[in-house]
Amino acid sequence: MAALLLGAVMLVAQLQLVPSRPAVPGAELGQPELVRKAATLQDEIREGAAPNGSAQQLPQTIIIGVRKGGTRALLEMLSLHPDVAAAENEVHFFDWEEHYSQGLGWYLSQMPFSSPHQLTVEKTPAYFTSPKVPERVHSMNPSIRLLLILRDPSERVLSDYTQVFYNHMQKHKPYPSIEEFLVRDGRLNVDYKALNRSLYHVHMQNWLRFFSLRRIHIVDGDRLIRDPFPEIQKVERFLRLSPQINASNFYFNKTKGFYCLRDSGRDRCLHESKGRAHPQVDPKLLNKLHEYFHEPNKKFFELVGRTFDWH
Repeated sequence: MAALLLGAVMLVAQLQLVPSRPAVPGAELGQPELVRKAATLQDEIREGAAPNGSAQQLPQTIIIGVRKGGTRALLEMLSLHPDVAAAENEVHFFDWEEHYSQGLGWYLSQMPFSSPHQLTVEKTPAYFTSPKVPERVHSMNPSIRLLLILRDPSERVLSDYTQVFYNHMQKHKPYPSIEEFLVRDGRLNVDYKALNRSLYHVHMQNWLRFFSLRRIHIVDGDRLIRDPFPEIQKVERFLRLSPQINASNFYFNKTKGFYCLRDSGRDRCLHESKGRAHPQVDPKLLNKLHEYFHEPNKKFFELVGRTFDWH
């Protein structure tokens, strides 16, 4: 067993992904060599698995985003399922060059130990809006199942700002009001990054270049907040998991104002940083925000063949 483990570690150390900028444009797409290496790596790790049969596995599912869409809530709810093993932290493998350059072996090392029957899941919200990521994920595993959770784009912008605002406050650093970001020369500032992250159709088009819609399940983040159980049932079906998560796993916490989880008699809620109150925004500016997203939302609905209850 020791020899097998040593062999697996050496293989991990040797494996490297192709450079982030291939010599031939589009060379990353469908790399059979990379897919083969991923399969070989997984086989070697299984051979060197722990005595109880657990081992680190490359993810069969990735929560690709969107930032401030409810990715942490989705991961925590999905973790209620006994056949799911989730990476604790955001890995940022496909979008950060310093991580991606270290290869599949490094990526595998970030995964939790899991049993052969379990599904390994990782979530990094920045993947959805990172241009290079879809091709890189496809190169690793063209059959992977992707989860994308979205909220009303305007609400997502406010949540985006709120997170950064509180991060600055905790460090005792001043931070401009949201109006200073949203308005420039009396007009909506379309260069504000938080706005661009909410142009879902732009980013979705990039993913659909490499994955069909049947490989991407869109979770309604607004409904997940209001009534989580039906949404998580849809996720179970998409991932082909047996229906193990029940309505009894959720209860509404009146103090926090959102649903918390009940797992084997143990209650747990999301971190206090979740569900923070958004800043007060002038109604006229809020209307401008809604108007700005009207056409982009319409394009997104047409792209995915589905509508959402957004402003």
